[in-house]
Amino acid sequence: MKIGIVGLGLIGGSIAKAIKQNTEHEVFGTDLQESVILKAKLLDAIDGKLEEEMIGTCDTIILALYPGDTVDFVKAHRDGFKKGAVVIDCCGVKEAVCSEIYPIAAEGGFSYVGGHPMAGIEFSGFEHSQKSLFKHASMVLTPQADRTIQEMDQLKKFWVSLGFSHVQLSTPEEHDRIIAFTSQLAHVVSSAYVKSPTSLKHKGFSAGSYKDLSRVAKLNETMWTELFLLNRENLVTEIDGMIDRLEQFRDAIKDGKEKDLWELLHEGTERKVLVDG
Repeated sequence: MKIGIVGLGLIGGSIAKAIKQNTEHEVFGTDLQESVILKAKLLDAIDGKLEEEMIGTCDTIILALYPGDTVDFVKAHRDGFKKGAVVIDCCGVKEAVCSEIYPIAAEGGFSYVGGHPMAGIEFSGFEHSQKSLFKHASMVLTPQADRTIQEMDQLKKFWVSLGFSHVQLSTPEEHDRIIAFTSQLAHVVSSAYVKSPTSLKHKGFSAGSYKDLSRVAKLNETMWTELFLLNRENLVTEIDGMIDRLEQFRDAIKDGKEKDLWELLHEGTERKVLVDG
């Protein structure tokens, strides 16, 4: 299979490396920075540059771009994809992207499946990409209802071959609602947490708890601003819920309500056991 990857940052670069490491597929990639394309070629992450005229020869196109850029790329190449080719994006939000691309795919004669690799680190760029980034991770796919079982089975096998341990099927709406909690809220909380004046004096006083909660405060501001705003309703709902729960803790501690505080902590322990079970 001939695969084209547009965007060779952390995710796109890692996908390219994983494909080369684990499959026999041909991989061609492109990026805004020619130096990144050259480095990817020198490191054998790709077989060569994905030139414009090659897009129409690829069986699969993987778009590892920001949401707006993803939609723009598909619109610009709507008549250039190979008939029957599969186009998959890797955006962290799905409804805003899928709603734009679904009708274009239907008119253009190519298949489109929304995707979101549930893996990442606090660094960005090709230099941080890893062939093992997706080991034991989940890949979320948001296909249209008319995709066949055979098509989805092929896609599942492809992503599993790259190291993913689980392929989760969803709708764009469900994806965005849940991802507001599992990913976006965590980044908001982490960013707010490290802004405490005490963080400037934490050295020598911090261990695992600080590291776990502060890790994702280091992020790509441009990308996460776009993701947050495209999923604002779901994210604001989660933030409001977090504020309400924090106020319950604050009031119990401020007022010295030992029983209420114990109950709040116990509820958290029980919920953690339940969700991990």
